[in-house]
Amino acid sequence: MPLTYWCEQAWLPGGVTEGVLVEIEGTHVVQVRQGEPGGAERLAGLTIPGLANAHSHAFHRALRGATQAGSGDFWTWRERMYEVAARLDPDGYLALARAVYAEMALAGVTCVGEFHYLHHGPGGVPYDDPNTMGHALVQAAREAGLRIALLDACYLTGGIGVPLEGPQTRFGDGDVGDWAARAEMLAAAYEGRPDVEIGAAVHSVRAVPAGQMPMVAEFARRHAAPLHAHVSEQRAENTACEHAYGATPVRVLYENDLLGPRSTAVHATHLSDADIGLLGQSGTHVCMCPTTERDLADGIGPARALYDQGSPLTLGSDSHAVIDLFEEARAVELDERLATERRGHWQAAELLTAATGRGHASLGFPDAGQLMPGAWADLVSVRLDSVRTAGTTGLEAVVFAATAADVHSVISGGRRVVTEGRHRLGDIGALLGEAIGRVR
Repeated sequence: MPLTYWCEQAWLPGGVTEGVLVEIEGTHVVQVRQGEPGGAERLAGLTIPGLANAHSHAFHRALRGATQAGSGDFWTWRERMYEVAARLDPDGYLALARAVYAEMALAGVTCVGEFHYLHHGPGGVPYDDPNTMGHALVQAAREAGLRIALLDACYLTGGIGVPLEGPQTRFGDGDVGDWAARAEMLAAAYEGRPDVEIGAAVHSVRAVPAGQMPMVAEFARRHAAPLHAHVSEQRAENTACEHAYGATPVRVLYENDLLGPRSTAVHATHLSDADIGLLGQSGTHVCMCPTTERDLADGIGPARALYDQGSPLTLGSDSHAVIDLFEEARAVELDERLATERRGHWQAAELLTAATGRGHASLGFPDAGQLMPGAWADLVSVRLDSVRTAGTTGLEAVVFAATAADVHSVISGGRRVVTEGRHRLGDIGALLGEAIGRVR
């Protein structure tokens, strides 16, 4: 039976429009038009399409607030991350990921790109089903009300030419052939599931030898699936790559056929002009994760230069130091202001498109991220009368003033997930506290 919602304001392909009726049948929108509310359920404030969190490591959420004492850098933070990875089992991962994805839903996220590399048991011993941890993530997303692109990451070395050791052994499959065999099993398990996309990932040039990258790219091509990779997040990564291969990480990915419209370069922080050209001219998406990049002191990537060269922008919360796609969106603009001492690099509509339509497309859901007939029925309503948004108007109210706390209603794939700021699973803070307590 069709459901109809009346939006006080809605962001449509043509712009912000007053008094919009959105009719939903099943999981998709069937009609969008202006009209009187009649008996339709009312959605206050500004309703936008569901947000896409294009880069997530669910288990990193357990590190929030636990790595802020003292100093250090990305590499010292990474050691704390390995400690968490060492403690997780399938049941614990399910509980943690379900709570993290519910936190995302409260923030207006309806689809997550989970960059998944915690594959095996302690010591790298596979579970009876070698995709047990991946199945836990898919189940967690479904229970939290999100679609998921499970980006199964190939992770074979602890650095260029360095074997995996300690907790890292849980990430590895031995070689790329064994990774591909396991990934094929995972893809077969979800064939025909419209709310699950099985993609591929090269963790980084540090973790996958260049000669083994083409098989990962071939998997993605064969399945017409997304292909993601961490790229040039740290200067030390660039130095090691240039020493080993005589080329930058972007060049190595290009030479091994990993760039293109289905691909996403995550972070892309420390790039040469030639790197920017290769990414842009190939149409490779670039996923910026500003709250993580600043938390880890990574640096500020050349987002505008990449976009102007042809790379679509997407956004992710990565380590979940913050889960707030509005904050990620405005940080792209605000960080560039700090780097250039100039304002006005991005329009609000460009940033919100990165958080919606572009993000969904990069995760294998091109029919999501817009309020139009035929699109996934994802409606996120943001209050315009909170202490943050009162007195603001238009998309700028959402992108430059609102926070995740201003999301009051979320409909994901036609299902009501959040009502008056409360998730259908109940007290998500309590669920997070319990799940993180188990890990710590």
